[in-house]
Amino acid sequence: MTIQRALLLAGGLPAWALRVATITLVMVALTTSAHANQVEQLIGQLDDSSDKVRLGAALNLTKLGDPKAIPALAKRINIDTESSKNVRSASAVGLGKLASGKISASLKKLAVSALQNAQANDPSEFVKVQAEKALEAIGATAGPATPSGGGGAIYVNVGPMSSKTGSNDAKFRGMMVSVSAKTLSKVASNMQQTWPGGKLPDKSALAAKGYQGFYVDGTLNELKIDTSGSSSTISCKVSMLLASFPDKSVFGFLNGGAKVQASASQRDIDLASEDCVSAVIEDLIAKKIVPTIKSKAGP
Repeated sequence: MTIQRALLLAGGLPAWALRVATITLVMVALTTSAHANQVEQLIGQLDDSSDKVRLGAALNLTKLGDPKAIPALAKRINIDTESSKNVRSASAVGLGKLASGKISASLKKLAVSALQNAQANDPSEFVKVQAEKALEAIGATAGPATPSGGGGAIYVNVGPMSSKTGSNDAKFRGMMVSVSAKTLSKVASNMQQTWPGGKLPDKSALAAKGYQGFYVDGTLNELKIDTSGSSSTISCKVSMLLASFPDKSVFGFLNGGAKVQASASQRDIDLASEDCVSAVIEDLIAKKIVPTIKSKAGP
């Protein structure tokens, strides 16, 4: 039965009223479709190569308030580089708004997990603050959930790292700490890197919660740059150690190396050097350190 026919049977509305009713229904359908298309377009823009485009997309998705954007914002808050802290901050704000309403349990869990990881591990204090505020808006606990213990729970403390390369040692140390923490969060999200209250746990605190403690530290031993004409080859060697925590009784040494090609420009050499060290640390953490910790901790 057509809309016009139904309305006629209901009350014999005049022709002009039928036309208005039909047009109104069509306009509502078009508006809904336009909204959905806009949300999908903005979600796609979150993967744009431009910081400004990603920032605009995050801000506009927050304004639209569609929970469909939660997975994309959760992804963006954890993968953007340090240069895009504004994008990560905007994503945190967006998650706080979108996940504070009535949404599915799975979407809320995804948003809370992403925000907790950012609040605990993001290199930017500004992002951490926004993530904490977002968690409060959602009604979740700021930072990783309080350790409950049992079941082979694992706590990992990442050390300050060291470098023997020269003038950029401080930069490389900070980067090594950040890459180690992020890689652990990515490949072993069940391993705790923070402790309630922000303090380092002692042996009794770990035991009380049923946690086994591990310590990870590393050293950039070598960074070589070979330039020939317009190209350069950057090679690096990193060693990492594994120990129990808090006593730091060492039980494993791991080594890795890599080579990266770049142009002869100093900027490209600097970026390639960082990529080289990052690649080695990511590989050591994912393929050697995490499996070794799991093996040591047992079932």
